[in-house]
Amino acid sequence: MLKLYQFERTWGIPNLSPFCCKIETYLRMAEIDYQIVPVLPLGAPKGKLPYIEDSGRIIGDSRFIITYLKSSYKDLDKALNNAELAISVAMQRLLEEHLFWAALYSRWQYTDENWQINKQAIFGGLPPVIKDIVAHRTRRKIQRQIYGHGTGRHQPDEIFALGKQDIDALSATLDNKKYFLGDQPTTLDASAFGLLINIIGCPIESPLKEYGLAKKNLIEYADRIKHEFYPNL
Repeated sequence: MLKLYQFERTWGIPNLSPFCCKIETYLRMAEIDYQIVPVLPLGAPKGKLPYIEDSGRIIGDSRFIITYLKSSYKDLDKALNNAELAISVAMQRLLEEHLFWAALYSRWQYTDENWQINKQAIFGGLPPVIKDIVAHRTRRKIQRQIYGHGTGRHQPDEIFALGKQDIDALSATLDNKKYFLGDQPTTLDASAFGLLINIIGCPIESPLKEYGLAKKNLIEYADRIKHEFYPNL
């Protein structure tokens, strides 16, 4: 059986990582059997989660995992035309290469209260002395990544202003549809749910979360996917 390596469940959502949540949601949407292996990213391929193990193959990075799942199991995007596929790619880039960084900033840098919540969720299972050392080093590493990306060079209000633009784009694209590209779930929905639930459905407070919670269609969308594909959470 396919093994999905990801963080422990917490906060009443599928996963605290948007990318882990994306892969598990795709697996559920595609009705692919899998087994969860809770881990930290220490020693993970490419140094991050999620990754999968299937038939002797180990694959890291959610984009390459999705490519593998499409070719080896089920392609949720098979019915999309070229224009819809282009929209899917563009919106996933907005989610994963732009909005993600505002969400990451809110957890690892915005306030100490958010950092303590995040720290406990990720590193709480480690022995106390090791927890503090690993958490501190990881935080510094991610803050350098946020700065290197460019997001960390802005002021907080500027970061969240950019994130709010992304939220507006998502809300307008979804409109009143059941899923982003029609009546059936696609890869874009797995990606969108993974990030949205990690903005509006977790105990990390920020202007980004407040803005997302003001979008009725996005709240209903996240609730609908959670109820349909994670009925026991």
